[in-house]
Amino acid sequence: MIPINTVTRAILLSLLALLFFDLMGLVIKHLSGQYNAAELSFYRNVFGAIPSVIALWSSRVWHQAGRKLRVRQWALISSRGLIVACAQLLFYLSLGRMAFATATTISYSGALFMTGFAVLLLGEKVGAIRWLAVMIGFVGVVMIMGPRGEDFGLEALFPVGAAALYALSGVTARMIDKEVPSALANLYSSMFAVIGSLSLALLMGAFSPIQSQSDMVWIIAMGAFGGTAVFCMIVSYRMTEQSNLAPFSYFGIPLAFFLGWLVFDELPVQDIFPGAFLIAAGGLMVVWRERVQRRRALKATAAVV
Repeated sequence: MIPINTVTRAILLSLLALLFFDLMGLVIKHLSGQYNAAELSFYRNVFGAIPSVIALWSSRVWHQAGRKLRVRQWALISSRGLIVACAQLLFYLSLGRMAFATATTISYSGALFMTGFAVLLLGEKVGAIRWLAVMIGFVGVVMIMGPRGEDFGLEALFPVGAAALYALSGVTARMIDKEVPSALANLYSSMFAVIGSLSLALLMGAFSPIQSQSDMVWIIAMGAFGGTAVFCMIVSYRMTEQSNLAPFSYFGIPLAFFLGWLVFDELPVQDIFPGAFLIAAGGLMVVWRERVQRRRALKATAAVV
């Protein structure tokens, strides 16, 4: 039997996370006719917190640090949960109003937003190639949104806003002290995502009663899929560098297209192509440029030593 190295296992886990994320999205779209997006976000965060607890308890770093629960940057870490709650609201709204593959594909523009937020919040210097990649990706987003089409509406902006907020959550994660275990930071974010989504649900109106036992099963499955996806992603990120995983994240686009066709009989070919290719191309250019710069930095460090 051929042994599987660490990077390969991390890639397989990240692909599994994509599958669980899409399964969660399918359930959300299925339930969106009976429950509003804020309700679904709250239910997802409540049941999705369970894998976060499991991830923390399974963290060797957390155990070795004495199982501490207090963190210095609790405000920053907690704010990520509130940002995620807002991102979920927008994304779940888009799933209820757009084709599954269309909403999901636009959400993959998050990698492009991360470039801009890295400049604003982290002070990173971005060269012409990376800005070109961002522009290519945004052209793809605009093509999918179809702002000149008759069907263009406010809902087309929902997945874009969700992608931006998810990207903001990702960039702020890089501002957290390195000694804080990622599982602990994720648990804090999950708890405040529950609070944020509950607040949004109450602001948007009273909760609807769960209509049937089958709906309850779907709601639990939604939270389990989402929480497990996050757990798999955290483990994969801890096994290897994110740049090794990022190129494989775009496998989620054809997967979402296939699942949308299989479950909802949707074939939005004209809507998402060729825009999807431009989004993927822009994101991959960003990843490639980051890897090139990292290799140059390592070579320069080795030369000095």
